Amino acid sequence: MTITDQHYIDLITNGDTHAFAILIDRYKDLVFTLALRLLKNREEAEEVSQDTFIKAYKSLSKFKGESKFSTWIYKIAYNTSLDRIKKNKKYWNDVEIDEFTAHQIKTIDNTLDHLETQERNQSIKDCIALLPNDDSFLLTLYYFDELSFEEISKIVGITANNVKVKIFRGRKKLATILKARLEPEILEHYE
Repeated sequence: MTITDQHYIDLITNGDTHAFAILIDRYKDLVFTLALRLLKNREEAEEVSQDTFIKAYKSLSKFKGESKFSTWIYKIAYNTSLDRIKKNKKYWNDVEIDEFTAHQIKTIDNTLDHLETQERNQSIKDCIALLPNDDSFLLTLYYFDELSFEEISKIVGITANNVKVKIFRGRKKLATILKARLEPEILEHYE
């Protein structure tokens, strides 16, 4: 049986500082991946990951359990990443998108379904890395971390409907990139 996050949070708030290492171990890869999606720089993502866990540790008494601990830590990672972007005065890239119909997006999805799972995941991750920061962050939360629109909305501070719209637009951009990168004969075979 897996011990819940709340168990370790209770231990930490009662003075067992070593229990925080278990929470770091559980979420370090996800926090780093999310920071990397936004910052597009490994060193900065590592720093933001460390800052995220420091902030989480210092603010642990404010965690009330109204959402999952993972949602709470993702929100800290998101805000810390945005602060870093503002600090560095980076500008988010825009990717040109062709107009895609829902059928074309579905065709891309069907094509990917026929690729090997590992190959598909790597292809998607590579293409997601080419998207603007915000899009890659949201698509990572939705597809790889399998968070709901409501959970993502709590992390990024926008409505669930707005999250849904942004994810749909991100998928359109991703479809453009995937279509350009996939072998034309693979696409023709499944169209």
